[in-house]
Amino acid sequence: MRTEITIVAGVDEVGRGPLAGPVVAAAVILDDNNPIEGLGDSKTISEKKREKLAIEIRQKSIAWAIGQVEHEEIDELNILNASLLAMQRAVHALGVNPDHVQVDGNRCPELHCSVEAIIKGDSLIAAIGAASILAKVTRDSLMIKMDKIYPGYGFAKHKGYPTRQHKQALEQLGVCEIHRRSYAPVRKFLV
Repeated sequence: MRTEITIVAGVDEVGRGPLAGPVVAAAVILDDNNPIEGLGDSKTISEKKREKLAIEIRQKSIAWAIGQVEHEEIDELNILNASLLAMQRAVHALGVNPDHVQVDGNRCPELHCSVEAIIKGDSLIAAIGAASILAKVTRDSLMIKMDKIYPGYGFAKHKGYPTRQHKQALEQLGVCEIHRRSYAPVRKFLV
């Protein structure tokens, strides 16, 4: 009797709403023999806990990878297609080919294996929760670096999301290199 072992990857992305920076996706294949406590939707976990979990995910997972789509590609493709491309890049970057992929949300990227979308998957499926955490920690870290390169916008604080502080900075400083020019709040400041 033959038993098939199915390799399942969880995938999630962050950064659809920000006015600046990339959209980042992560793909994670968890090791059932090496469980990680506390996985879930990255938005419900404190920054400090997310960072600790990200280290644990990188150490204990069978495989993990990041896929990123920059602001120029987002402007070219639109944010939905850019998100799907980031997910695709994350899965393709895994060192292990999954047989099946579970994605948070209601849309699936085109992949070489079976794929299913699960609404609120980051809260329901451990591997998607792990991907959510890795993607968030990675993108937050990138935006903290961008804050040093483009001072005055407050990227370290709001991570590019359309906060009052960010909109005021846009008004005072204008559009910087990493802003998404196709987004209406940015577009109105283009000369």
